[in-house]
Amino acid sequence: MFIFDISNPLTLVLMLAATILLVFLSQEIKKSYISAVMLFAYLIILIVHVAQIATLSEEFRYMLSTLSRCIVIDFIFVVVSFFSYLWVDDLEAKMGKKKSIDNSLDWLWKKV
Repeated sequence: MFIFDISNPLTLVLMLAATILLVFLSQEIKKSYISAVMLFAYLIILIVHVAQIATLSEEFRYMLSTLSRCIVIDFIFVVVSFFSYLWVDDLEAKMGKKKSIDNSLDWLWKKV
């Protein structure tokens, strides 16, 4: 059974670096779709890991702890990419002088 093991430290560092670079890129060019693509990619990885746990056979039960760690890390990346999407969407809306999708986090953006 193939597992995209993101609990591996090297993979984790590479994914973190890619996330930071994509957030920086989307912030620089002020296009929120880059963060949205990243969010959907992490959601797909999360769904794949949950499906792997749901269909895990008895012979692969030793992978349960690895998959559980991967799901926790997936949630962290989903949350980070979701907030980065909201942040860049707010920047894009301010630059284009249009209404943002969601203004409920204005109190947070003023502190950032």
